[in-house]
Amino acid sequence: MTGVGTLRIEDRPVPTPGPHEVLVEVAAVGVCGSDVHYYRHGRIGDFVVEQPMILGHELSGRIAAVGDHVDPTRVGQRVAVEPQHPCRRCRQCMAGRYNLCPYMEFYATPPIDGAFCRYVTIDAEFAHPVPDSMSDEAAALLEPLSVAVTTMRKAHVQPGSSILIAGAGPIGVICAQTARAFGAARIVVSDPLESRRDAVLRFGATEVIDPMVDDVAALDPQVDAFVDASGAAPAVVSGIKAVGPAGHVVLVGMGSGDFALPIGYIQNMEINVTGVFRYTDTWPAAIHLVSSGAVDLDGMVTGRYDLEHVGDALDSDTDPGSLKSIVVPK
Repeated sequence: MTGVGTLRIEDRPVPTPGPHEVLVEVAAVGVCGSDVHYYRHGRIGDFVVEQPMILGHELSGRIAAVGDHVDPTRVGQRVAVEPQHPCRRCRQCMAGRYNLCPYMEFYATPPIDGAFCRYVTIDAEFAHPVPDSMSDEAAALLEPLSVAVTTMRKAHVQPGSSILIAGAGPIGVICAQTARAFGAARIVVSDPLESRRDAVLRFGATEVIDPMVDDVAALDPQVDAFVDASGAAPAVVSGIKAVGPAGHVVLVGMGSGDFALPIGYIQNMEINVTGVFRYTDTWPAAIHLVSSGAVDLDGMVTGRYDLEHVGDALDSDTDPGSLKSIVVPK
């Protein structure tokens, strides 16, 4: 990406892995909403693209080389990449919250390059081995699944619980699948598009709501947890009001920076409101969910593109039938 809405392909040297890193030949990269947002707007909040940057952070591949302090037998291993490099020394890292490291270097977050390319390097422990039964595409989509795993943990979803999810885009659909895998008995998803409501019913939702027609805040019975995967202020407010006493609200979607919340309701009902910013220690759980068949990531792939058509991949979300696009950098 060289500017808003502008892409070019260029040749670069193959990177050399550091002593504790591996070189990964990229096999598949999922297109994320953040990639699209950078491409169309040049920024997400305080993260501003000020120089050419490679997009893409949902990826899988095969280890092509290793650093001096990495087991050489890992060469040839198929892996899913956790696309972050924390400092490991700050207070947040030492507390186990490395996703909140203020010195984080995260793929495709300015100024760090991402994975719409043929080779990348990553810390060896963040290259997670995947079973041969898992496709390259599913292995790449373990990244958004990791967001969903973190979300369900924060939402305290457990067997028999109920959850409302706003937004039936890729993250909403993956959250619905993950809620089902965590044991939720009732999974309600709201989305104004009929095609997306129909799709999420195939991926774990037990009920769907059209927020343009139905009063989400009047959901009866109320749910134990609400997850916003839309970023829309009205969806957040109505979703909070659909949560019962001592329930949990998790904000995942990217949207307005500031808007009014129903503070009185949150206080009186003792609603727990939190956000999700990436993940920590989620790949083992995500690999298990896919390997066991509890979550279907392959079924979500609706488009495949090469590097010459990354622009088409980034614009594929304009198709109502598109759910998840994959770039294969060959």
